[in-house]
Amino acid sequence: MISASPAQAWLARHLPTRQMALRLGLALAIGAIGGTLFFIGQLPLPWMLGAMSTATVAALAGAKLAVPPTLRSAMIAILGVLLGSQFTPSLFENLSQWYVGLAAVVISTALMALACIVFFRVFARYDRTTAYFAAMPGGLSEMMLLGESMGGDARTISLTHGVRILLAVFLIAFYFRLFEGFDGSQMPVTTAASLPLWEIVALLACAFVGLYAGKRLRLPAPQIVGPMILSAGLHLSGVLEHRPPAEIVALAQVILGAAIGARFSGMALRNVWRVMFYAAGATVIMLMIAVGIAYGLAPVAGTSGSTLLLALAPGGLAEMSLIALALGNVAAFVSTHHVVRIIVVVIIAPQLFRLLYGKPKPDATQSPL
Repeated sequence: MISASPAQAWLARHLPTRQMALRLGLALAIGAIGGTLFFIGQLPLPWMLGAMSTATVAALAGAKLAVPPTLRSAMIAILGVLLGSQFTPSLFENLSQWYVGLAAVVISTALMALACIVFFRVFARYDRTTAYFAAMPGGLSEMMLLGESMGGDARTISLTHGVRILLAVFLIAFYFRLFEGFDGSQMPVTTAASLPLWEIVALLACAFVGLYAGKRLRLPAPQIVGPMILSAGLHLSGVLEHRPPAEIVALAQVILGAAIGARFSGMALRNVWRVMFYAAGATVIMLMIAVGIAYGLAPVAGTSGSTLLLALAPGGLAEMSLIALALGNVAAFVSTHHVVRIIVVVIIAPQLFRLLYGKPKPDATQSPL
């Protein structure tokens, strides 16, 4: 038998099957419809929130949707390049003002986790492992895998984090629309037609090289952090001058939004409503803590309460950073704080669990799903 070449093996792992391609096509079509409707309605972050809305509704209604992790990672990498383009020399003149914000990240992360562990144990009656890893405000994939390896219920943990991201993104975006005057008009716009071809190629190369390097270096959230660091270096040094074109950024948002909604595919609402209910409750608790700390510390943090809220909100790094981009020149501040949150959760949470509970043992508690 002739063994497959490395290139053939890579293609076999990453190219979608016919069934996956159909589910992906349906997810993107539904996402594009939602994005278009939100765009026409002049709603905040239309391409991401619109795609997320219609894909979530369709998935819970029974539509078979899927977005391959490889494609989602590639789109997040493009957003990482966009975030990196926001780092400027003047940014580093204000680093001394970041200490309070970074301390607030650690404090808020600990308080969110503690409050939600108690909430899940007392009200949802989850076993301690499931409650612990479902309560962490970050690291969806890592918390699901770690929780399962330590005896927790992977589906409950995954669904809880999915609802956290979905609800946090919606509530934060519409909060800024209703109370902070956010309309997305400050989102950086560069069209493909205005860029030289070599720079478009360089920006895309920056995304994929940064993604590869981030994984090889085992960076936290490598899909976005690797490209963001590489892009920041190239923009600060003057090698790159522009940001990814609006057309590519809009496509990335549609795919990212559809991917969030597709997580609920195969989950009939009648079977998962209980977990979703408690996940929504935990998300509200996290947001209340974020609001209290953000506006309480804003006077000594050297930034506005709304900016600090965005930096502390328990949404996804990519999603919160997109809102920050649309607000103006705060994306670097917000994305850096979310990277710290992810580091705290992914590195400290499993070690603390082992310290508190010792060797993991599967719990006999029945899964809520």
